[in-house]
Amino acid sequence: MANHIVCLHFFHPLFLFFTLIASLTVQAFTGTYGINYGRIANNIPSPDEVVTLLRAAKIKNVRIYDADHSVLEAFSGTGLEIVVGLPNGQLQDMSANADHALNWVKDNVQSFLPRTRIVGIAVGNEVLGGDDLSLWGSLLGAVKNIYNATKKLHLDDQIEISTANSFAVFANSYPPSSCKFKDNVSQYMKPLLEFFSQIGSPFCLNAYPFLAYINDPDQIDINYALFKPTKGIYDPEFRLHYDNMLDAQIDAAYAALEDAGFHKMEVIVTETGWASDGDQNEVGANVSNARTYNYNLRKRLAKKKGTPHRPKNVVKAYIFAIFNENSKPGPTSERNFGLFKADGSISYEIGFHGLNAGDSSLLSLKNIKNQGLSQSYAMVFSLSALILLIFWNQ
Repeated sequence: MANHIVCLHFFHPLFLFFTLIASLTVQAFTGTYGINYGRIANNIPSPDEVVTLLRAAKIKNVRIYDADHSVLEAFSGTGLEIVVGLPNGQLQDMSANADHALNWVKDNVQSFLPRTRIVGIAVGNEVLGGDDLSLWGSLLGAVKNIYNATKKLHLDDQIEISTANSFAVFANSYPPSSCKFKDNVSQYMKPLLEFFSQIGSPFCLNAYPFLAYINDPDQIDINYALFKPTKGIYDPEFRLHYDNMLDAQIDAAYAALEDAGFHKMEVIVTETGWASDGDQNEVGANVSNARTYNYNLRKRLAKKKGTPHRPKNVVKAYIFAIFNENSKPGPTSERNFGLFKADGSISYEIGFHGLNAGDSSLLSLKNIKNQGLSQSYAMVFSLSALILLIFWNQ
């Protein structure tokens, strides 16, 4: 008995250490809060400065819309987790040629691992329901070829394959329980969802209460869109009350998935945000509403709660976006979704610090690069030193 007790006492710290190491496995989304790093601008900070900004803001989950090597190099050794994008313009080529897909994954993903923590590939963006019908038929082939490339390179257990969808794929989303995929979309969506179901990928949704509000400001309560106190809506089919529009939009997606036969697929919000400026007809696009939406969204995500229809599925969302992007086409709002201005200062106060904040907690780029480790890994090595100290003092 004494010998057994000694053995248990001897191995306990080591067991704890390896348990901590095992808990740091790669996930496609850590926590509930992420951000989109769009770069359609000629005046935004460099990728190295963006790393400093994100680390200071404690934002770990990042999405980009391509696989730009300067960004992937800047993220190396920082612990930030990034989803890269295969642009829509490459879908047809990747769908038609598996070798091209393999080379793309080799050049833009494998070559940067493991120092750059690439955790996902978004194949196309808002393809189904979009204006370019020629891409609809190429999406599934591109998704399969990219996935097969990761499998061939033994990366499929750490790289999640997905594609983001806009509300254009839905025939109706009010009330949430009535939501279904459009008939012309469904013939492309169902085979795609079947494949995603097989490989364990989520349904990615770009959800914008802002867009719903500016398209119908007379009928939609601005407080409902901004997470402010309101009477909300009641869904008689679900028999559920909604006090904010984002929850309703997410549950509308769940209803469409259920109608299509995919009851277990998770919904992740890959874009959401509110413009701080807009054209005269873009009612509600102002700094006050943008601050209110993004501040209240942070609070809502921090609660780590689900939606009324799916209370056990914690809501996860990527905010759009880091910066105002001055080169984006379209209405003024398109260039004013950033939490930060082009010079790295904050667009409005929601608890983040800008590059020029002068705050003592702002991490320097040099320190981040020299560390070469995420905070979680630093914690483990500190604990390991303590464990070894305990061990040697036995």
